[in-house]
This record gives sequence, structure tokens and C-alpha cells, in this order.
Amino acid sequence: MLPLDRLRELLRELDDPDPEHREMPRDYDVPAARQRFRRFADALEGRFGPSVSAGMGQDSSFLGAASVPAEAMGTDRPLWVLISNFGPFVTAGTGRRWGLPGCEEDLDAEFVTWLDELCTEMGCVYVPIELLMEPYDGPTHLGDDEAGEALLAALAAASSADEEEEEEEDDLPLAWYDRYFQYM
Repeated sequence: MLPLDRLRELLRELDDPDPEHREMPRDYDVPAARQRFRRFADALEGRFGPSVSAGMGQDSSFLGAASVPAEAMGTDRPLWVLISNFGPFVTAGTGRRWGLPGCEEDLDAEFVTWLDELCTEMGCVYVPIELLMEPYDGPTHLGDDEAGEALLAALAAASSADEEEEEEEDDLPLAWYDRYFQYM
């Protein structure tokens, strides 16, 4: 894995403040990115079996997500892998609540090594979720706008999370995760 200082540099280098490029970089090669995502999903399925599910993101700064049920992992928490439109960065975590503190729990070191090697093979960069949880201080405006508020309200209405967990999310500062792996 790259040193954390180098990963921080890459996160900053690819952070284009142009509002037209919040979801994807200027020179984004969609067919190549989709092919790379499919290769990631296939590699996860080869490792964990046919219970792996994968899907593309929409209106987000991530390209797609793959998940492995807890049963296939042999743990109490499912595994998820997100591939960003930027870098392309790749991250992973556990649990059902992406990008929240604690989502790095039960993330097996041997799996992280395997994922990092897969990223290198595919020209991607693995970024540990702990680094992505650092406060966002880049130039891109990530604050709520009218459309974002409507999306968040719709997601909240559809969510089965209890009110206490929702309040916890609202209190969290923006993080680098929000820049590269979040709905926009």
C-alpha cells in the first residue's frame, strides 16, 4: 500500500473544484472504468463465490459497489468494496452503513493485502477507509444544495435506521470519503 502521505497527496491532486466535475474527472473514460469495475466484481466473485453482488453508482462520485454477505465472509458483518470515479480510488469496509465511523471493523488484513495487490494490478489505488474518514479540507464545494437536500430527505424517508443513528450522521463533519465515494 502507498504511504498515507502519498495517498493524501493523490486525494488532493485529483480534487477538481469545478462543479461540473464533482462526480467524475474531466478526462473520464466511462467504458474503461466500467470494464475495470467488472474485473473487480469478477475477482471478488472468484474469491468469495456467487453470493457477491455488484452494481453501478448513479449521481455519485463512486463508479460502483460490490458487496459480500457476512455468511460468505465468515463474519458478523458484510464486506463492501467501492470504486471511485476518481483515480480510480478503491476502498473497502464492513457493515451496512458505508462511510461511517466503525465501518473498518472486522476488515481482515489478509483481504486488504489481496485488494491492494488487485488494485495495483488494475492500475488503481487502495485507500484505507480510516484515511477517508479524515476531515475534508479540499477545494470542492460539498455542502448541501437544494437538489442534495431533496435527495437526502428521500433517502432518510426510505431508510430503516433509527433516529439516533440519523442524528449521529448529521453531526459528522465532511470527510474525504464524501468527496470520492458519496452520492452527489
